[in-house]
Amino acid sequence: MTSTRDIVLWVVLPYVCLAVFVGGHAWRYRYDTFGWTTRSSQLYESRLLRWGSPLFHFGILAVFAGHVMGLGVPETWTAAVGISEAMYHAMAISIGAVAGLATVVGMALLIYRRRTNGPVFGATTRMDKLMYLMLGLVVALGMWNTIAGSMLHTYGAYDYRLGVSVWFRGIFTFQLHPELMAAAPFSFQAHGTVAMLLFALWPFTRLVHVFSVPFFYLWRPYVVYRSKPERFGARAPRRGWERSERSLR
Repeated sequence: MTSTRDIVLWVVLPYVCLAVFVGGHAWRYRYDTFGWTTRSSQLYESRLLRWGSPLFHFGILAVFAGHVMGLGVPETWTAAVGISEAMYHAMAISIGAVAGLATVVGMALLIYRRRTNGPVFGATTRMDKLMYLMLGLVVALGMWNTIAGSMLHTYGAYDYRLGVSVWFRGIFTFQLHPELMAAAPFSFQAHGTVAMLLFALWPFTRLVHVFSVPFFYLWRPYVVYRSKPERFGARAPRRGWERSERSLR
């Protein structure tokens, strides 16, 4: 039997966070257009940023792709294209471990840089600190689920693709199954809850820059360069006789 707590956590909270995520971005773009930025601190320090930023960004992109595959693609679909369950889990563990490690190392470098560099730390806001805390919790819980669930088999034969994934897809298809999340291990529940809260926080942090990728730059018109007409004072004088200003009148 589904309790009121389960309804609040696994039905109400996802839609509230989704509404804040969408509405918050619309509000931020409407009323804080010039604040829609990463608030870059590259001018203050670039050595650690040169290593930490690529590791974090490429790692988190790979993690996101893995979540799209694991949560959005049903088990029957992967089986239909010839990917067995053992093959899928082997790929998830190997690729997920590398992506998770890159994300953790990159985030650690970025946090260390932000904490130890005076100008960078001075440009850090309270929302930045909260964002890093929430993002760190999501990544740590996700890594633990991968290690404990798939490598150490701490949760026995539990398969998140038959539980968490079905619940997640049901949010967007309005076929809700809160009982599936209620039956999931606690670390999966904690990972999902913190992730939903992070998405609600997203529009009010520097994470909005994710939606500012300059795709339209690829289709922008060519920049036309024209040479300036030769006129008096437009170029460096050459040795020898030059036309004087009087001769131009």
